[in-house]
Amino acid sequence: MAETDPDRRILDLCLAQDPGGWREFVERFTGLIVHVIQHTAQCRSVPLTSDDLEDLCSEVFLVILANNMAVLRHYRGEAQLSTYLAIIARRVAVKELTRRRMAEALGHVAVHHDALEQAGAEHERIDNQEIVALMLAGLSEKEAAVIRHYHLEGRTYAEISTRVGVPENSIGPLLARAREKLRRSGQPAT
Repeated sequence: MAETDPDRRILDLCLAQDPGGWREFVERFTGLIVHVIQHTAQCRSVPLTSDDLEDLCSEVFLVILANNMAVLRHYRGEAQLSTYLAIIARRVAVKELTRRRMAEALGHVAVHHDALEQAGAEHERIDNQEIVALMLAGLSEKEAAVIRHYHLEGRTYAEISTRVGVPENSIGPLLARAREKLRRSGQPAT
């Protein structure tokens, strides 16, 4: 189903930077965004406090506002605006929940052991170059190249696979082994 007239009107007002349009946009879609965040966290067995929910909702709105509302400018009207926004909200929630899990796993935040076990195998990039250097110690040249490409250069699994010649489905396990090596070494995470 394509966009509706009220959605197009709100979208046009937002893109014209009409303050009333943005207020109407927020009023209309906040409930949807909150629902998507709650559902995403529930599916990943991540408990959310009201502060967490508010932070994640704010993060979604920041993504929507970024680069002069680039997200809204890219909307083509091929689906309902609510569907488009739900996808964006889910992606932001997944990214942020994964980032928080990684911070917890690396010891930045106190966390219960069971929550770590539920975190799964999702990976987040590590920005601290000292941590990456620790991960590289003792790895083969090919493994070290994968770590550098992923954590320092921000490349995707597909890009890394092409550049290094490692099967794409081997990159995630390789990253997990490097993290485990760091944990076993007892090195500080920051």
